[in-house]
Amino acid sequence: MALLRASLLKMTCHRNVWLSSFSPLTMYPNSNSLPLQPPMFSLSASEAPFSSSHEPQFRWKPMCLYHTQGKCNKMDDPVHIERFNHDCSRELQVASAEQRKICSQNFDFFLVLDLEGRVEILEFPVLMISAKTMQVEDIFHRFVRPSKMSEQRINEYIEGKYGKFGVDRVWHDTAIPFNKVIQQFEVWLMQHHLWMGGSLDGAAFVTCGNWDLKTKVPQQCQVSKLKLPPYFMEWINLKDVYLNFYKRRVSSFNIKSRG
Repeated sequence: MALLRASLLKMTCHRNVWLSSFSPLTMYPNSNSLPLQPPMFSLSASEAPFSSSHEPQFRWKPMCLYHTQGKCNKMDDPVHIERFNHDCSRELQVASAEQRKICSQNFDFFLVLDLEGRVEILEFPVLMISAKTMQVEDIFHRFVRPSKMSEQRINEYIEGKYGKFGVDRVWHDTAIPFNKVIQQFEVWLMQHHLWMGGSLDGAAFVTCGNWDLKTKVPQQCQVSKLKLPPYFMEWINLKDVYLNFYKRRVSSFNIKSRG
């Protein structure tokens, strides 16, 4: 997710990268991905311009995943506050020098989406990033409980996926069905005035590949007997930007492909 955001920041520092010649939003034939003009550079993880040696540094602390689920009940516990981070934007600051390079965009916000889960969606995280400053404005993050898997299979799946990180307990404590995740996500969108029904207003999803929104979300909606929301039908695929310009695949980003 952090490298995906770094790529996004790099692109906004160049003129006419996004949709300068495509307004209103235009769809590719036989594809739901928004057409983009390419960036004028290559990227690597080491180039992520999140901080500067001339700017204040924060001591890294692990994120409280109960907090990202809206279920942390220890906000008045100083030991817990000292141990865990409750503000993801502090870890993803953009250096002032990079902010001055950001060009005007056709959107107010980018919603960076990176799903987890192969059989069914297990995790639904979205970073809301200002197109003007590239700062993280908010985060929506929910663990998702599968609806078609047995409890035994769920336990095995979650242990294999999250056990080695010590996150399995948080997942079991907080995971909710996908339809409830979407209900809460739509409330979150409305609170930020990004959606009032239909398509997004002043915002666009950003993904690394088409898998998340072209394949997995429609599959999950079908499994969960949920009509596909129209705001999931358009997105910006960073891989397309790279491929269209460099005429080679995005493997040089060192970002794991979803397929």
